[in-house]
This record gives sequence, C-alpha cells and structure tokens, in this order.
Amino acid sequence: MLIKPIINIAEICARKGVQNAILSPGSRCAPLIIAFARHPDIETKTISDERAAAFIGLGMALQKPTIIVCTSGTAALNYGPAVAEAYYQNIPLIVLTADRPPEWVDQQDGQTIRQTNLYRPHVKASYDLPVDTSHPDAIWQVERTVSEAINIAMTAPRGPVHINVPFREPFYPEPGEVAEFDSTVKIIDQMENHSVLTAHQWEELLAEARQAKNIVIVAGQNRKNPKLINALNTLTQVTIIGDIISNIHPVRHLIRHSEVFLARTEENIKAALRPDLLITFGQSIISKHLKLYLRKYKATYHWHIQLAGAVPDTYQSLKKIVRVSPAYFFSEFSQRLDGHQLEQGHYESWQPAIEGAKEILDSFFTTTTLSFSEFEAVKWIISHLPDNSFLHLGNSMPVRYANIVGLTNPSIEVFSNRGTSGIDGSMSTAVGYALLTPKLNTLIIGDMAFFYDRNALWHQHLPSNLKIVVLNNHGGGIFKIIKGPNQLPELKEFFVTEQPLSAELTAQEFGLDYQCCKSREELQRHLEVFFVDDGQAKILEIITESDTNTDIFNQFKMHKNRRYGK
Repeated sequence: MLIKPIINIAEICARKGVQNAILSPGSRCAPLIIAFARHPDIETKTISDERAAAFIGLGMALQKPTIIVCTSGTAALNYGPAVAEAYYQNIPLIVLTADRPPEWVDQQDGQTIRQTNLYRPHVKASYDLPVDTSHPDAIWQVERTVSEAINIAMTAPRGPVHINVPFREPFYPEPGEVAEFDSTVKIIDQMENHSVLTAHQWEELLAEARQAKNIVIVAGQNRKNPKLINALNTLTQVTIIGDIISNIHPVRHLIRHSEVFLARTEENIKAALRPDLLITFGQSIISKHLKLYLRKYKATYHWHIQLAGAVPDTYQSLKKIVRVSPAYFFSEFSQRLDGHQLEQGHYESWQPAIEGAKEILDSFFTTTTLSFSEFEAVKWIISHLPDNSFLHLGNSMPVRYANIVGLTNPSIEVFSNRGTSGIDGSMSTAVGYALLTPKLNTLIIGDMAFFYDRNALWHQHLPSNLKIVVLNNHGGGIFKIIKGPNQLPELKEFFVTEQPLSAELTAQEFGLDYQCCKSREELQRHLEVFFVDDGQAKILEIITESDTNTDIFNQFKMHKNRRYGK
C-alpha cells in the first residue's frame, strides 16, 4: 500500500530542488525507494553497499543537495563515515533511514537497532517521523519536517541532516497501484542570508588592520570561487598562503610549497616572518609544519572569516570571528585597505623561500640516478592533468605528495575528504562527483584506500569520465615515513600490513580499462593516452617498492636541508 504522506516526501524534495537520490535495496525502506524511483523529477541510482552509497551521495552533494536512502539496522550504521565527512566539510547530504516501529526497538526483532539520533554528533539536525500518518496533524508533521530538514541542510554552514522513518507492514504496493504525487503538498521555502558588515564594523576592523605592519592570509580547504580569487589578486602587498585543497592556486602571488621550506627554515627567519594580522578562512589545512609555525609564532591579531557555524581555534591565536562570506570580505577589504602601506619587505622575505622550494622540486626529480617512486609519479600526473578537469586526492600519502608538488593550472579544482581525513570512501566520493559532471575526473589514491573502497565500483552507474591512478606499494607506506611506527619491530605486520594485490583483477571485474607501469618511462608512455576522452573509465596502476619510496622521500628531506643550509 502506498502511503500518501510518504510518497509526498519525494514530491517535497523535488519541489525544493533536490533532484538526485542514491538508493540502497531493502525491504523496510521499500516505501521510500518506490517514492523516489517513481518520481519523474528525481534521478535515482541503486548502490547496494551502504558505505559506498553514502560516499557516492557525498560526492554528488558536493555539487547539489542529495538524498541517500537505506533500510533499517546496521545498514544505517554504514552511513556513519560519510555523514561525519559531510558534517566537517559542510556538505548538504540528506539522510533517510527506514526503521522498525519504536515499540519493537530492543525486543530482539530483526534489523532493529536504536536509530533515533543515530548520527547526532555529526548532523545539523535529526528527526523521527510518526509511524502512523493517518491523522491530519501527522501529515502536517511529515510535510513540515521534510521542508525544515532540507532548509537546514542548505543553511550556512551547510551540512547533513537525518530523517528516520519508521514503517509497519505492509511495505509494498498492490500490483498496478499508482504513485500519485500531490502537487499541492505543503512546502516551506527560505530566503538566503546575504550578510554584510556595517560601516562601524568595517571601521573597527580597519583600525586593527592599520596597526599591522604585515598581513598574512591562510586559506583552508575551500571550493573554487572566481570572485574570491579576483579579490585576493588585488591584495598584492599581502602574504597569501594556501594548500592544494584551498583551491586558490589561481592567485598570482600565492605562497606555495609551505611544507617544503617551513620544515627546515632557520628559526630566526621564521620568527622574522611572524604575522601581525593573520586572516584565515576555509576549513582544514594539510601542512603540519604550517600549523606548528602559526601556533609557535602567534599573530598579534587573528580574524577568521566565516558566515556561520562553529569556528575552531586551530592556531591558538583567534581573536575575532567575522560573520560574512570570504568572497565578500576580501573584495571589500581590498578596497577599504587601499592607501594603508604595509611593510613591503615581509612579502618579499618569502620570495627566496618560494623560489627555493620550486628549485628543490625541479632539481630533485631531474637527478638521473634517482630511482622511480610514487612521489615522482604524483608530480608527473599533476603536471599532465587536462585543463578544466577535476582532481580528487585520496588520504594518507597521495594528498601529502600532491600538496608538496602543488598545482598551478588555474582551470582545475581539487577535492579530498579532509573533513575527517579517513581513507574510507575516497574512491566512492570521486565516483559520485563524476556522475554529475561531463568533465574529466582524476583520482590519485593509495592501494590500501583503493582496495578498502572497491565497492565504489560495484554498481551499474560507473562514470566513463573517471580516471583512477592507484599508487600501489603493497601496504600502508606512510607508516615507514612517520616517525614513531617506523622504528617499531611491529612495523610490517601491524602498521604497514603488507598486501600482495594488484588492481588488474578489480579492473577486469568491473569493466574498467587497465594500464600498469613500474618505471618513469612506462608512466610517460601511458600518460600519452590515459587522459584521452574515449568514453571509458580507466585505472592506471603505478607499482613501486615501499622501501624505495621511503628512501626517496628521506632523500628529498635531506635535499631540502642542503638547500636551506641545515
């Protein structure tokens, strides 16, 4: 039997602009699956593995708010990692979980767990719909709740919401029963909040800014924003620093490769570069050395620019939270700061370090005696990325290599699951993003993360515009680099967890084109055709020796030391 208020959940979502749903099969969730599958304005895809399904939904929600639907019990628990990532990355993921009626919770009934507030610490809001929807007030509750949930998911800071929907049997409609969506269903819309600062607030900020001899802007993870880039480009006297995931690489005077030179730069030089006014925006940064530097050499003034939501004190120096969007702030700040003379030498003092870092990267990999490594492979891949494409970075070493190498192509946008920085779901997220764009998507991922997330490919919707680069060193190579585990006798068995697998059989199983290389010559040859738009998803597996990767990375650090006189 099709229950009208449940059917209308799909209608409300469609009317509020939510047009994509990822459905995982199940019996208890059958009413929801039927509602979304039969709605003419909602595009649905079936993904059986709930963990992969949630991350695929996450990748889609990076572009548009997306619904994910699963059955009751542990299926809902498998959504947990993606929900947490969506929370810390401010992604509007709308989670619908089917449930048993409340009287059957803790009564040893199948697929029944405590689902009320299941994701509570990592969602913006949680709701339980009534199990009985026959009363007009219950219908009103369902309709207003769905509208409210979507509104909250889309309110800054965006984020995931959870709607738990209990069902009693029967779940399935009678043969021939038609789903009739109610075009007059109750919809609650909201208007966006475009916050601006008053003249008095600007005067307060500028009074502090005029006391600063130098200004340093540090960008955290952020979406690519042309208006923001244009504003930052006008701040020519200001020192601007950003990781690869900040997506401000088109800024002409951006300080790149901070990880390269801050690791070994003399302390007296670092102290001289201490910021008077530090302005931050965005989410997390990758560079550990930049974090440590800003915590040790604290700014006199520190503002964080964020429209809404909780603000972390990452560098232990936060003094002021400015509640506007970064694009608006820097556009106005650039104009209002005009005429204030900053200490030109501060930005210029970074220049030798910038040039030195670029020199290091260029000279290190031109050494003819250097063995081939995954570090060099990442540099080659990034330098050959096609224009107007998307780069996805798996966690652990791939995102670190990429951050050291850096990105200069202004037409490329970068994504990585750095909200929680887990390896689970990196490939699924890239799959989800690729599903909603015709542009090329390249994923660079380590072998452990790739095999951990193989079910990202286990469905009928594999996008042909996805190119996957697997860095296979047959284990968790990062643990050989991190100081601590690399000195333990348990290193190989309990940390690196060596594995013998190749991606070739996975490629065969799921119908992806497969290429493999073990040398720089093979990589160069494969790159000539790897990015060709031939309508087929591809895997390029780069096989290296873990000990060689460790040795090369250590050589690189020593190379840095020589350059900076350590």
